[in-house]
Amino acid sequence: MLPAIQIMPSILAADFGDLRAECHRLVEAGADQLHIDVMDGVFVPNLSFGAQAVKVAVGAIPLNVHLMMINPGPYLDDFAKAGADTISIHVESNCDAVEALRNIRALGARAGITLNPKTPVEQVFDIVEAGLADEVLVMSVEPGFGGQAYMAEVEEKLLVLRRRWPDLDLAIDGGIDDRSVQGASAHGANLIVSGSHLFKQPALDEAISILRSEAEEHQFDLVE
Repeated sequence: MLPAIQIMPSILAADFGDLRAECHRLVEAGADQLHIDVMDGVFVPNLSFGAQAVKVAVGAIPLNVHLMMINPGPYLDDFAKAGADTISIHVESNCDAVEALRNIRALGARAGITLNPKTPVEQVFDIVEAGLADEVLVMSVEPGFGGQAYMAEVEEKLLVLRRRWPDLDLAIDGGIDDRSVQGASAHGANLIVSGSHLFKQPALDEAISILRSEAEEHQFDLVE
């Protein structure tokens, strides 16, 4: 059975002035998880949240923390203690991915591995085959900035992963709206990260509902 569609709003697009209220608003609007992008200004040319933002966001739904960091290893404990339910690292980072993923699980969180648009999908095969990752996050924009256009060419990676591992949680992040989610879902994504699109809509609950409906309507069919 395929894993269920989940909508994960990215708080990178939220109002930083009252992050706690924004997180509460997302929960009330029907989000399944909150996606928290952490940027170190080195791995990507931007800075964002630290572990304190995770503490602020802790609430009724899981927190999915995406570490866009050149060396996430020393910070895993901080994010786990702050309340992260899932911690994803990049396969392109300088750390030992196998060691980091094992440490994430040892800290009590789900472990995720992320790959950038230009990274061959084969680079995560050994990690997934070894059972070290609870989810794979496929970036559909170059990481570092919100509001970029969706790169449909990454859908082939989703398809390859979904066919090899039907039960695996597959996340897509970058440029997701009501249209691009159709292709992402049809190629196997079930964890849908959306930031700028959702926060531009007049009614957040309706926007999440529509995004979910589009993803479910076009969800990958194992029979095909």
